[in-house]
Amino acid sequence: MVEKFVGTWKMISSENFDDYMKAIGVGFATRQVGNRTKPNLVVTVDDQGMVCMKTQSTFKTTEIKFKLNEPFEETTADDRKTRTVVTLENGKLVQKQSWDGKETNIEREVSDGKASGD
Repeated sequence: MVEKFVGTWKMISSENFDDYMKAIGVGFATRQVGNRTKPNLVVTVDDQGMVCMKTQSTFKTTEIKFKLNEPFEETTADDRKTRTVVTLENGKLVQKQSWDGKETNIEREVSDGKASGD
């Protein structure tokens, strides 16, 4: 159930993020900022099942709204225009982004009351 993701989550650590950003073509200056940023993730769900994920940092705040399993257009924090679908798979929130013939998956899970993502 997506409800277990509802709340405000603070990023504690991020591993291999610089390599990931390089692989998707993010420039050096933006990668430097991205590597230092530890955003909060705020997840809410409304009565109609619309999920809102807001990523807040001193650098930038982004927000996406979606229904599980329904594709939508997303503009990422690094300004990529993607076709995105979020699903619930094995207790993980899986965000699949496609753009320019490329694809990436972001997985988020809650374990022992703590969220993690990669």
